[in-house]
Amino acid sequence: MQQTQRIPVKPALRVVREADGVDLAAAEEAAGQFLRALGMRTDTEGLSGTPARMARAYAELFSPRPFDLTTFPNEEGYDELVLARSIPMRSVCEHHLLPFVGTAHVGYLPGRRILGLSKLARVVEHFACRPQVQERLTKQVADWLQEHLDPKGVGVVIEAEHTCMTLRGVQATGSNTLTSTLLGTLRDDPRSRSEFLALTALRA
Repeated sequence: MQQTQRIPVKPALRVVREADGVDLAAAEEAAGQFLRALGMRTDTEGLSGTPARMARAYAELFSPRPFDLTTFPNEEGYDELVLARSIPMRSVCEHHLLPFVGTAHVGYLPGRRILGLSKLARVVEHFACRPQVQERLTKQVADWLQEHLDPKGVGVVIEAEHTCMTLRGVQATGSNTLTSTLLGTLRDDPRSRSEFLALTALRA
């Protein structure tokens, strides 16, 4: 019988939820003060509920769903690349608290264990649900998989549009930012590296 191994997300990595200290009432009050400081009236029909909606929206953005990293023994000795492409990703820029959205490509070369495929998307969601920079997010996903799965190699590529860049400042509408982290064989072996980048529509 095939055995599964469930590795819970470490408590230190969990995003704080309301029960752990999120104060929605205080967040709503602060949101109202923020809007009024920018010259907006929050006593109108259209804006009266906005501070509460802002508080709930950001609490949701910063709260990933908990999950177990389900792994299975690699009984067949599978040693080719496993790749989940075009995982939807959304996060919030920690510098302006504006969203950045895009896709993540996450792959690994199996060692003794293989991973439930949905968990690749779960790991991306877990680290994206907090104020982030794309470079750190990319590396956190790769490092976490390397630590918990112990594969022969890990590759993560994220492509995203940052609204702090497209809607304000330089207003570079349509621009995307691309980041990558390669570990183990996917970094050290040119053929494995080229295969991974080719399958993510990139080139070495």
